[in-house]
Amino acid sequence: MTVDTQGFVRVCARAELPAKEGAALADIEGQRVAIVVDSDGAVHAVDDTCSHANVSLSEGEIDGCTIECWLHGSRFDLRTGEPTGLPATQPVAVYPVRVEGDDVFVSTTPQTPTN
Repeated sequence: MTVDTQGFVRVCARAELPAKEGAALADIEGQRVAIVVDSDGAVHAVDDTCSHANVSLSEGEIDGCTIECWLHGSRFDLRTGEPTGLPATQPVAVYPVRVEGDDVFVSTTPQTPTN
């Protein structure tokens, strides 16, 4: 993977992702990241590992702008990474995304929470 001058890498073509409400797994420099399409068709990137249990979030269900862990039902906001449903109480990392033409780029650096 080639990192551009702004710290983004191309992870896939937009056409490789579902049109709405779906997810795929990407490996970005050794970090497992869930590339998620919400119900409006917007693309998000979050850490693929649920903060409650070591489970892949990319295998979970999408509802609106949240992703639900398939094992225990923890839910996370795709924009902030904050848990929106128990049993998770810790957020997951969120990575900035750019869609340019048919290419999806994800930052190698998670965004800083705004609390």
